[in-house]
Amino acid sequence: MEQRQTQRIKSISEFHKLRGLPKPEHPLISVVDYSSIKQAVDIGEINWILDFYMISLKKGMIGKMHYGQQEFDFDEGVMAFMEPNQVFRIQPAHDPAEKRSGWMLLIHPDFLWNTSLVKTIKRYDFFDYSVNEALFLSEKEQRTISGIIENIIQEYHTNIDRFSKQIIISQIESLLSYSDRFYNRQFLTREKANHQILERLEDLLDDYFEHRISQHGLPSVQFLAEELNVSKKYLSTLLKVLTGLNTQQHIHAKLIAVAKEKLSTTNLSVSEIAYEMGFEHPQSFSKLFKIKTDLSPLEFRAGFN
Repeated sequence: MEQRQTQRIKSISEFHKLRGLPKPEHPLISVVDYSSIKQAVDIGEINWILDFYMISLKKGMIGKMHYGQQEFDFDEGVMAFMEPNQVFRIQPAHDPAEKRSGWMLLIHPDFLWNTSLVKTIKRYDFFDYSVNEALFLSEKEQRTISGIIENIIQEYHTNIDRFSKQIIISQIESLLSYSDRFYNRQFLTREKANHQILERLEDLLDDYFEHRISQHGLPSVQFLAEELNVSKKYLSTLLKVLTGLNTQQHIHAKLIAVAKEKLSTTNLSVSEIAYEMGFEHPQSFSKLFKIKTDLSPLEFRAGFN
């Protein structure tokens, strides 16, 4: 297996210097024009790690980005989100006709201290989604996002005063809120691909409950996400949008459906069913069944007699 060099960029100033850009006007936040970035000759041979957030909109770029275990093509209006300490690699196509455009917003975590974003930025799922699902924007959506970026640029180009930071934070919050809206739109408009994930989940649960449940207990959300090759947050939010249930609720719904089938079509005792469903203690199974159905297993079974 090829061993690649890994390079960590610790500050926004270091990033500017490495990419042949002027010194940033603010050490903790910067908006970079893609067309002005100097591309290193060996960029495709290095894994990169940033110590800051990067939100980007790329246009007219030809090549691939490798991020986590996934790769996706650069395309018109592709927006990507990265947290600090995540590994990525750019594989450019070196097309002489390439005309790159777009922007990159760099935010050092220190800029968020004593602001509302210091905690809430962690709640935006798409910083995890980027390993599996870039955000594809329409022209109208691009104009909305780019307008917010222009506001950020304008604010830190003016004389910094006591209002500047909060105004920029508000603009970043708007950027993330719109991105959240557009991701939810993408879940719905990319219906075929998303429903394929839902179908694969159902097949995976069917197989698990038939062959593995008695030995391994209920499947974890992490197990299902890994089997489907998506992040936990991505899977839960996708399912919530499509079905109204998150992943854990899907697991419990499957459990209850299988338990109801066994209670209504077999003579197995409640304890035997509980053990078959991977529960060490039958009372734990009965308690969960009661919570989900408002009936005890015996009360449910009595309805068929």
